[in-house]
Amino acid sequence: MMRYSNVFLSNRDQVLEQLGICADEDQVFEVVGKNKAKLNENHVGCAVGMLWQFQKEKPQMLRTVELIKSHPEFLTLRVLAENKIELMGDVMLVDMLYNILRLSVDPCDSLVQHLVSEAWLRLCRFPMSSLSKFAVCLSDQHLQHSPLMGQITNILNQKLSSIDDARILTILMICVSPLVSPTLRDKLINKADCVLDTMDPSHYNNPRRMVQFLRNIKYSYRPLLEKCNHNLLHNVPLMDAENLGIILGLYQSLQFNNCDFRLAAKQRLIELVDSSTDPLSFTKLFVTLAPMAGLDTKERLESIALILADELNAQQALAVAETLEEIHSRNLLLIQKIASVIHKNLQVYRSMELARVTQAMILLHYQSPEFFTKLRNILVHFLQYSVYPYEVTMLTRVLSMLPSPRLDTSVISRVDAVLPQCNLNDLNTFAVVIAKWLRNDPSYRHSTPIKYVRLLQTLNHCGRERLCKADRLDLLLEELKYMSGEWFEEMLLKETMVTLQRLKGQISWTNVPELSLFLTRINYLCAPLMDSIASATMEDINKMHYSSMYATLLPFAVLNYDSPRVDELFDICIQHFLPHISSFDPHLLVLFGYTLAVADCFPEDMVREIFNVDFLAKLDSQLETLPDALNMRIRLRLMELNRAVCLECPEFQVPWFHERYCQQLHKKGNGFITPVQQQIHKMLGEVLGGVNCAKAAVFTPYFYRVDFECVLDRHRKALSYSEQSQLQIPGDGEVRWGLDSVGKERSELPQGAQRIAVDFLDTKSFCKNSRHMKGEAMMRKRHLEILGYHVVQIPHFEWNSMELSTQDAWKEYLRKKIFTELP
Repeated sequence: MMRYSNVFLSNRDQVLEQLGICADEDQVFEVVGKNKAKLNENHVGCAVGMLWQFQKEKPQMLRTVELIKSHPEFLTLRVLAENKIELMGDVMLVDMLYNILRLSVDPCDSLVQHLVSEAWLRLCRFPMSSLSKFAVCLSDQHLQHSPLMGQITNILNQKLSSIDDARILTILMICVSPLVSPTLRDKLINKADCVLDTMDPSHYNNPRRMVQFLRNIKYSYRPLLEKCNHNLLHNVPLMDAENLGIILGLYQSLQFNNCDFRLAAKQRLIELVDSSTDPLSFTKLFVTLAPMAGLDTKERLESIALILADELNAQQALAVAETLEEIHSRNLLLIQKIASVIHKNLQVYRSMELARVTQAMILLHYQSPEFFTKLRNILVHFLQYSVYPYEVTMLTRVLSMLPSPRLDTSVISRVDAVLPQCNLNDLNTFAVVIAKWLRNDPSYRHSTPIKYVRLLQTLNHCGRERLCKADRLDLLLEELKYMSGEWFEEMLLKETMVTLQRLKGQISWTNVPELSLFLTRINYLCAPLMDSIASATMEDINKMHYSSMYATLLPFAVLNYDSPRVDELFDICIQHFLPHISSFDPHLLVLFGYTLAVADCFPEDMVREIFNVDFLAKLDSQLETLPDALNMRIRLRLMELNRAVCLECPEFQVPWFHERYCQQLHKKGNGFITPVQQQIHKMLGEVLGGVNCAKAAVFTPYFYRVDFECVLDRHRKALSYSEQSQLQIPGDGEVRWGLDSVGKERSELPQGAQRIAVDFLDTKSFCKNSRHMKGEAMMRKRHLEILGYHVVQIPHFEWNSMELSTQDAWKEYLRKKIFTELP
């Protein structure tokens, strides 16, 4: 019996048993110290793994990684690990690399380098779980674009069909995202879609990583997004502020704004306020909740932030500052406290963080010459040594926001050096910056300094050259996404349209929405491109997501483009989205409804869906979570859609419920009359027989503001304008005329009389490249005619033309417009 007992004891690994009962890092180091001579590769792997596991179980702020790294026995483990790399199994090798990096060992350390080299040699035989973990290790070392990651991408492509584990798949998707081809992208998306159906629905990190993959590759694939959102929505009660913030940030990057998720996230975040008492958890809560919180919640969050301000670290203070700027906070005491923390930590921030600091503090109107002088010096220092175009662009842009007595020549030299490497968006940023430098340069009053002339010449050349070399429409649209401003319109707009027409053969259902949004934003009517958009859409309508119908039809409505196929296009797109109407986000459905109304299109199912009590209640809840500017825009569009439906589709019996809203808008308005309008008013008085025959700034029912109104009797003679003779809508909603001077209601004009609306149309009413009138001006004309007006439109290019350069010519022009064109 004794002999068998000795054999049993000899087969037991006493070191592993001792490690297995360790309760903390100190006990692990004690075992290592006592058994240095006995430690094999299994012992070393187990000890390092336990050290990371103990750290992982602690909250972030309580971790002691630096203490572990400085412990003498940790050095022992590192030396032993490096000596035993070749003895390690494949799984242990990758686990060792992963744990060592998690314990903040420098990627340049020889142990890390040897582990990576050995893993590369064994790459093809790794199980997929180890391959995914190794890919994470490479990403941690910023090796996403390395040949090694390329090999992993190839292995993933070959073995994709064998992967059933959602965690392994999604980790690999994120790691290889910089290297995926369109073909592999589609294969990964299809695989992710299948895996979502079989995975445990409570593991919400898997769909979150799928959304992150789509963000990384800048591909808003709606079917997968909606499927992921369905899972994430059900898991909101399990999420903390950090996860909710990550998901909302990913959605924002993908321009995916799901109402149900935002409302659920807001409710969950409000529940977490009381438990978020430490700086780390509160910062994550504040950054996520404050932008979509109501006034009371914002004030409560700011009060807590004020209490915790002195405990924030550099990154937390920056995050709070950016959020305060986003919500337009005017809590001066809190801003001062956060600025003080940032000021103390200016030397800690990296270059891009300093750019964010600058923008946030400038937009918060923080006043401190000492702070901004120190900040400027650090920014210039970073700029002088930066070699990355995106970094030089950002640093230069924020430097131009700071008050400066002079411009460093080193800054100009650095800008000049990176211009040829910049994309169109960066070039546009530099154009804005150079224009600001010019305005602030004292010598600019006398002549344009040669240093700016050369920069502008280089800028123009680089922009044109980049457009000439563009050969992929999708990449060009990505660069054009945020282009705007004088430089783009004056120097590159025509060349851009030439390039887009050159590439129109690449227009397909995948890029139609992006191209449509671009044409709408730049207000440029290009018939060949519009026809190509229509053709691509009608050809592959079944491949397009129903939500993309809004962006697709937008330029046709806004730019008032008509062709033989446009009516067919609208019919096909409307039929495509109507079955999914209840799935539309409320605010997007309002925008879509308004766009169709501009095009004189009113699908009854859409109208009834929008003007439904439940829908409007949900819209109100959603608007509370949106930024103020978007909130105001949606409310305005809802009013305008309500007005259009009441005027053009009375058979739908939709009530007019924006009377009070319009009155509030009217009170907030400035009622300013431009010099051109004053000139027209004076001329109208002379043409009609007196200034009192034309009334300026008249409000109609449904609150259209007419520049000038006059009344002609049946003999076409102007009637004197009564102060009370404008249209009104009483409480019963019936359109009536106002009261006359003796208080008697006039329900109609004298027999044969005609009301005239005279509107001056400025450049906003026309497409940028032509005299083609836009859709909104046409809709306004339709509505005024329904209200009984004869509408006289005065285009700016006619009123300001050489032909109308005298008083008599202007009067004759008005006389012809009012009297000759009157039916």
